[in-house]
Order: sequence, then structure tokens, then C-alpha cells
Amino acid sequence: MRSGRWEERARRLSLVDVLEPLPREEIERLNWRLASFRLDRGELCFAPGDPADRLFLLHEGRVRLYKIIGGREFTLAVVGPGTIFGETSLTESSRQGAYAEALETAEVSVIGKEEMRRLIREHPEVGIRLVELLSRRLRDREERLAEMASRGVTERLAALLARLAEQEGVVTQEGYRIPFRYTHRQLGSMIGVNREAVTRALGRLQRSGAVAISDRRLVVRNPELLRKLAGHVSTDT
Repeated sequence: MRSGRWEERARRLSLVDVLEPLPREEIERLNWRLASFRLDRGELCFAPGDPADRLFLLHEGRVRLYKIIGGREFTLAVVGPGTIFGETSLTESSRQGAYAEALETAEVSVIGKEEMRRLIREHPEVGIRLVELLSRRLRDREERLAEMASRGVTERLAALLARLAEQEGVVTQEGYRIPFRYTHRQLGSMIGVNREAVTRALGRLQRSGAVAISDRRLVVRNPELLRKLAGHVSTDT
């Protein structure tokens, strides 16, 4: 590996959220030991039944974690660069029905379960970071489940778009632009409905003036109105 490429990979490892507390010498050690690979859009990183003997560090691109329930895909999370996924392998022996799919070209490093456990033992701050990360993901999942149980489709979509604008939005003259082009099917898998229901609900949100479509990307034009719609629009199906 060329020195420039080597240094860039070490830099990316140091930026992974749970690895940030590690000293430079530990990052260099991992840089020697960890294998990396690329995923094309739509390619699976893992699927149900795969051995749960490793975790994955995402350096580039986006990966969708999902399960198939009742014949329909349900998105558990969408993770972006600088984070870890597949963390359930620390406590489970198989992937428990979960899939990980690249939403765009992605670069991933692989860290073995035992190597991760060693880092947690020798650098407790890594374990703390991992617990914090898992807590945030669990809280987000619980919030979405609660929304699906108590809110209509338009409310759920409004709540999702408000979160995406907060987490991913880029400030522009038009509003908060969500740079990744989520399809209606992907949005539907995040809120538990089909593509057609998302299309209808998105039309309502556009007519309200809360969101717009620009260059095939979602733009949140009025975050305050969107949050209000997430909690107060009438229930629909």
C-alpha cells in the first residue's frame, strides 16, 4: 500500500466514533491488522445466517440495516461514514435475520469480535463510546416504533424527514437539503409503509410548504412546520 493511501486509512480509522479515544500507536496497529473492502451500490455486507464473528467500520458511503418482517422490508438504521455497524456480533452467534446493504459505493474495514473485545478491555473509553452509540440507536428505533403505533403515515413521514434534516441536512438558500437521494421505497421501509403511501404523504407535505423536491433531492423548507405536522396532522392511512 502506498504511503499516502496508508496514512489516509489510518486517518479514517481515527475518525470512527468508537475508536476516537485510541492513542496513535493503537490506530497504527489496527491499520496493519484490519482488512478493508469496497461495496457497490445494492451489494450486501452481511445477511441472515452469516457468522457473527466480526464488526464493520464504515469509512465512506451509506449502509442500510434492515430486516424482512411479514414479507416487507423494515429499515432498522441507515449509517454513514465514521461509525461502526454489525455490533450485535459482540453478543450473538449469528446475524439474527438482519441484512446490511450498501445504499451507495462504500468502503468498509473489518474488525474481529475478539479484537473489538480486546480494545474494550484495554481502552475502556471505547466501550463507553460503544454503549452510547447503541443507546442512541435503540432510542431512535423505539421512537420510530412508537410513531408507527400511534401516528398516521403523513405524521410518520414528517417525523422522519425532520430527523433526516437534523442529522444529514445541508443548509442552502432553499432550506435544509438532504444530500442523499432516498427513494420512496427506502423511506417507506423506515416508517413501515409501502412506496405508494409515501408518495401520497410526501405530496401532502409538499403542498403544506414544509418540504420540496429540488434536483431529485428532498429539501426541508420549514423545519418548524414539519415538526408541527409530525405531531398534529390528522391520522391517515
